[in-house]
Amino acid sequence: MRALDARDIEAAMTNSERIAGRSIGVLGMARSGCAVARLARQLGGEPFVSDAASASSLIEATRVLDRDSIPYETDGHTDRVLDVDYVVASPALPPHAPIIRNAQERGLPVFSEVEFASWVCPAPIVALTGTNGKTTTTALLGELLLSAGHDAHVCGNIGLPFSSVVSKLRHDSIAVVEVSSFQLHFIADFRPNAAAILNITDDHREWHGDFTAYRDAKFRIAENMTSSDLLVLNGDDPILNGPDPVTNAQRTYFSTTNDKRADARIVDDSLEIVRDGVANRLLPVAEMALRGVHNWSNAAAACLISSHFNVEFQSQAATLRSFSGVPHRLEAVGQVAGVTFINDSKATNVESAVTALRAMSQPTVLIAGGRGKGASYQPMVDVGREVVTHVVLIGEAREAMFAELGRAFAVQFADSLDAAVALAFSLANPGNVVLLSPACASFDMFDNFEARGDAFKRAVNGLHNGQEDHQSLSR
Repeated sequence: MRALDARDIEAAMTNSERIAGRSIGVLGMARSGCAVARLARQLGGEPFVSDAASASSLIEATRVLDRDSIPYETDGHTDRVLDVDYVVASPALPPHAPIIRNAQERGLPVFSEVEFASWVCPAPIVALTGTNGKTTTTALLGELLLSAGHDAHVCGNIGLPFSSVVSKLRHDSIAVVEVSSFQLHFIADFRPNAAAILNITDDHREWHGDFTAYRDAKFRIAENMTSSDLLVLNGDDPILNGPDPVTNAQRTYFSTTNDKRADARIVDDSLEIVRDGVANRLLPVAEMALRGVHNWSNAAAACLISSHFNVEFQSQAATLRSFSGVPHRLEAVGQVAGVTFINDSKATNVESAVTALRAMSQPTVLIAGGRGKGASYQPMVDVGREVVTHVVLIGEAREAMFAELGRAFAVQFADSLDAAVALAFSLANPGNVVLLSPACASFDMFDNFEARGDAFKRAVNGLHNGQEDHQSLSR
């Protein structure tokens, strides 16, 4: 088959020509892979889906594909999936995966799901990325736009794949898309009309290879933006204060300090938004439903983008007073015998766990661990000294974590999350907090961080139902 060049040939086609009548190899049968295949079939393409997992573990996905008469293979990738015009890859597959290398050696363009969906999106695209905070900020931005009467559709990493909602969009809709570095690595023409990079800290070395590649993937969100587009950057982040990312977009900044360069900033404990050169006090940060300095930052970014879509200040303030966050991110689960349980399962890296620890004001028993990403856990020691009384470690990384955390805290191991919750409860006193903030990926014990967070909540509910007397468990 004739080799194609992603930019010179694919980009020269109209959007319909890029899909209709084209053979498309879809790598991965998770939500985004099935969404790509269904959208391709709907638009006249010829998708073929391939997954390395066993058929018995993909029953729901194969049921969806069978219903739409979409061909597929399981139990490994064969040459059939590369006998195509181009490939759309799952974000689970890194650039060094053999099937990705094989495709590229054949001259096949490799795209991400968000790139593919963007070709046929009739609406303005708002894209948000960052190491931490992107799910909360994406959800908050969606609420800001919806509350102001916009037909906003929140999608991407936050839940529904972009490809599954794009056919529902109109020209006056707004696609609010959370995008990861994995997805941005494989873009070609993806162009947001507004975008934000919330922060960049060391993460996902196992996927990208090193920090520089990870950072550069994040920067790609802005590479196709034009002078009519808006790029929102964190003025408090040293990596985002230089000339990068290279872009033609209008730049604006947000800050949690009184930074006069920033168009969204914290002044005298209030969020201030600059619009048309005029500074406007939105509300005191104490009135926000979201707590913590990191959420002041998230709110500032979301308000800057919603201002770009003419959301009024009164509407912004009302939303900030009511929006309390997303599941699995500093989610209050409840109290048992005076002990508060907080689910921060979405903290899949060290920086996110540090953010959670900074938000704690009561003595805290920390549950952490999972599949490590190679980063140092020392920042958790530096911040945790103020609040952490005990640490309970689980998962593959527990020995590596103990090597650093054990020098500062009383650390114990647990073989399961249920056991960790019971142990943490026994170590806590009334008025204390038990915080699940793993600082690690979930894949050693759970399918994803959502499953881990749900398991934590079930374990807490079990304590509540079976242990009304805290002292009976702790003594």
